[in-house]
Amino acid sequence: MAESHLTCALHFQLAFILPSVFVFLGGLLTILVFRSIRCVYRFILKQIWRKKVKNKNVWWSNKRKQKSVYYLRIFSTQMEMMLSAQTSMGRVLMILVFVLDIGTLIIYFIDLTKAEQFAFSFPDRIIYVDKFFSAFFVFYFGLRFVAADDKLRFWLELNSLVDFFTIPPVFISALLRRNCLGLHFLRALRLLDLPRILQILRITKDNYSIKLSKLFAVFISMWLTAAGFIHLVENNGDPWVQPANSQPITYFKCIYLIMVTMSTVGYGDIVVQTALGQTSIFFFIIGGLVLFANLIPEVLEIVQSRRSYKSSYEVVSGKNYIVVCGNVTLKSVTTLLQDFLLQDKGNVCTEILFLGESLPSLELEAVFKCYSPYTTFFYGSALNSEDLKRVKMESANACLILADVCSPEPYTEDISNIMRVLSIKNHYPKTRVILQIIQSHNKVYLPDIPSWDWRMGDSIICFAELKLGFMAQSCLVPGLSTLLTSLFIGKENTKTKRKHLKDKMLLGDKDYRVMTFQLSNDFAGMTFIEVCRLCFVKLNLVLLGIELKFGSRGDSAILINPSPQIKLHRNTMGFFIAHSLAEVKRAYFYCKACHSDIQDPEQIEKCQCGSKTFTEKRKRYGASLVFDGELTKPRSLSVLPPQRFVDGVLNAQEEESSGVSLYLTGRFHSCDAVPLHDALLNRQNPAVLYLQDHILLCVFGDASSPLIGLQDFVMPLRASNFLYHELKDIVLLGPLEYLQREWQCIQNFPKLWLFSGSALSFADLKAVNVQDCAACVILSSKIPVSNNPSLVDAESILATLNVRSMEAKPSSVDAVFRARALGNQSEPCYKRIPITTELKFSPNAHFINQAPSSSSDIPEEDLLSLTAAPAGAIFSDSFLTSLLSMTYYNHRILALLQTLVTSRTCPVLEQHWEEDSRLSRNLDNVVQNPSQVRCKLALLPLSGRLLSGGMEDSFGDIYCKALDKFGILCFGLYRLMEEPNPYKSRFVIARPASNLKMLPTDLLFSIVPFNIATTEDL
Repeated sequence: MAESHLTCALHFQLAFILPSVFVFLGGLLTILVFRSIRCVYRFILKQIWRKKVKNKNVWWSNKRKQKSVYYLRIFSTQMEMMLSAQTSMGRVLMILVFVLDIGTLIIYFIDLTKAEQFAFSFPDRIIYVDKFFSAFFVFYFGLRFVAADDKLRFWLELNSLVDFFTIPPVFISALLRRNCLGLHFLRALRLLDLPRILQILRITKDNYSIKLSKLFAVFISMWLTAAGFIHLVENNGDPWVQPANSQPITYFKCIYLIMVTMSTVGYGDIVVQTALGQTSIFFFIIGGLVLFANLIPEVLEIVQSRRSYKSSYEVVSGKNYIVVCGNVTLKSVTTLLQDFLLQDKGNVCTEILFLGESLPSLELEAVFKCYSPYTTFFYGSALNSEDLKRVKMESANACLILADVCSPEPYTEDISNIMRVLSIKNHYPKTRVILQIIQSHNKVYLPDIPSWDWRMGDSIICFAELKLGFMAQSCLVPGLSTLLTSLFIGKENTKTKRKHLKDKMLLGDKDYRVMTFQLSNDFAGMTFIEVCRLCFVKLNLVLLGIELKFGSRGDSAILINPSPQIKLHRNTMGFFIAHSLAEVKRAYFYCKACHSDIQDPEQIEKCQCGSKTFTEKRKRYGASLVFDGELTKPRSLSVLPPQRFVDGVLNAQEEESSGVSLYLTGRFHSCDAVPLHDALLNRQNPAVLYLQDHILLCVFGDASSPLIGLQDFVMPLRASNFLYHELKDIVLLGPLEYLQREWQCIQNFPKLWLFSGSALSFADLKAVNVQDCAACVILSSKIPVSNNPSLVDAESILATLNVRSMEAKPSSVDAVFRARALGNQSEPCYKRIPITTELKFSPNAHFINQAPSSSSDIPEEDLLSLTAAPAGAIFSDSFLTSLLSMTYYNHRILALLQTLVTSRTCPVLEQHWEEDSRLSRNLDNVVQNPSQVRCKLALLPLSGRLLSGGMEDSFGDIYCKALDKFGILCFGLYRLMEEPNPYKSRFVIARPASNLKMLPTDLLFSIVPFNIATTEDL
């Protein structure tokens, strides 16, 4: 019996389905015909318009056409805005359509239940409700059709197809007063709009919830739709089979069948019998397995990640922790963790919370699991106050903000990090922030933040400033980068030193580092030289500088080897080169009353007379100093050599002749702005022929490359602690379109020249006399075009090899000049051009560290650069990233390094000097001129005045003689390697042992006072 069957008969089903097919095909044909007619019409209109263009009474007025198109465009735009939920009415309409879609789906389930219970009486109320819903869908369909720009594409959309096969059957049911399930199950596909509705209602806000809602919408809609299709074909059978091969199966059994099929379980208790059902299952298995296999792991990953990465940190009393945000990647995280392990010697007592703006990759998750005892990852942004609360930013010891050094847009990267600082400081002004930025000129924004305070330990690690400062100082002091690397980071190549040191027992097993600690109050009132000598002789410590406090707000300045006019105050902080903190504490425990007769430094401990006041000690022992049992008076300025540079002011005649003044409050040499064409050299320019002992800077870049900031390279070489005649010419070799962009920032510095060319050209290198230069630096500003890290430094590597190839045939004059510059008594076999190359990917060093010949002893100098990144001929940003953990533990160390490398002082003093002349009042008239307290780095040979005792002198003897006679502070040794050494390569010894015997060829890393003009008389 047909009516007693679970569903309608075949001819009855066709009565409901065929109108939908006719509407779809009829509309599709109409659109295609209309498009064809419009194309023909436009072609005819174009021909007619060409013929009647001069006739004003054209049958179709252009103004009328433009006016009609204008109104049509306005209406279409308004409809698009409303249908895309950009207006309030559009959002209400979209939500209403979705609710009505769910309503029609519920009506389908009601009809389905009644049909399965063999209740075929047509409910009048439901049909009218369904009819009302369908009428609204027709209206909504018309709005979408009018607003669509491409009618054909709209006609073939999924939502349009759902309307075609669900709306007409409703009206057929009302007309025939008979109900049929038909294709009503297609309404389940409208569930795909659920994620968009949830976003409009602001229910889903983050990536987790949005992605999860999309996955569930796809899964549920496909599940219900597939079950509805199986229900339809199985209950009706194949149309071409007689008798019918249908089987009565409920809709919910079809849902069960689809789930079992997707999950690959396949119990076999329910199977399809029709050919249409089997065919549909075949295709569904292919798509369903892919969907199910990808869906379940992704959902589990999202839920697990949300639970682990969106949680809040629980503060444990007494436990320190820091927050790291910004560029949280596999490379940056690995480097940071390695540096923290190095600083803590493997005992990390501080927990590190990483706040990343993207989910960690599998490799990064593995790193977090390896360091799980003291690392935790949180998904969020420092720009979001809720995420800052989750990581308990107010209780953190510090916030470290990482920068992407390889970013193609350094300005955008810096601004993003500065905005993170602003967000943190606005919510938690007392939180200490350590920031990495790429370009130095972006530092000017940070002092504008009200809660930014240098005194609290807020610090800036500027890559360009430090990197170019290191390279500039290496041009004047070869080997300085290696020395500072071992002292500040602790990556000294002890194995290489042992190989080339004759007396290996003098080296010892100690690795010296720069450390800070408070000086004993017994040093108050003494000069720096007096304290420095006492620390070396009595305490076996090398004192580099002090932190001088001034002003009422607790401001301070770091002074390295300051002038004798400055006396130490109570509670002065000192900077030492020492092996351990226990050694540094000797300077704090030292007492004149208790320790003056002690010869062994290890016996200096906290004494029992600590209750005595400083005034009583001064009355008892006076101001005399005892050095090795001998009464010594403080050194006066009368023993200094003849000076040409006193009180930080140039000789008047020299200043007038050079036309040079002191720039930025006397800290740098300056001149009037030099036009670009005046500084531009070419092969026909006679000035090129006289280039000798100059510094060659090779730059790769173009008009679109980000600026390197060459002023950070030039400023240390134009510091006012050098006399004008000591300044070396700097020649910039590179593309003119790039150099002219940099020229705007360096045009006020003297002795600068430009040469348009490339370091890859032999002709250009010969034109700038590369063989006669004092140093060569190679930089690159080009954005890497290859994803292969081995190719990002290709131009820099090829340029380095190009320069090295020009070292083969030096003249005898050059060789002699080279020998004199390095203090060698014998002429070297080869002349090597000192080259410093910047590498963006440090493992590329092996391309450069290949010997020009087959000898295995030649490249030893370059091998040092593999253990300390900036050593010798190679500089990588990996050294600068290591400064982050060092700054966290001691921000004064970073300030000392910046003072040494950039020739600048603390930010507070710079602000004072640039505002007005209040410096003299802030320092109580101690410092009369900022250049007086600035020393300069030098590499000094052992001349007769220093090495009066011949070859028997030790480093300790040289140290004391240089300190007493000239006020020169020696802190490192640059020694020749053992033969065979045809290139006269050297290695660095940081803080040599006091009894280390000196050699005539040794060079001393020294800090020379401001008032010593040259080293020729030493």
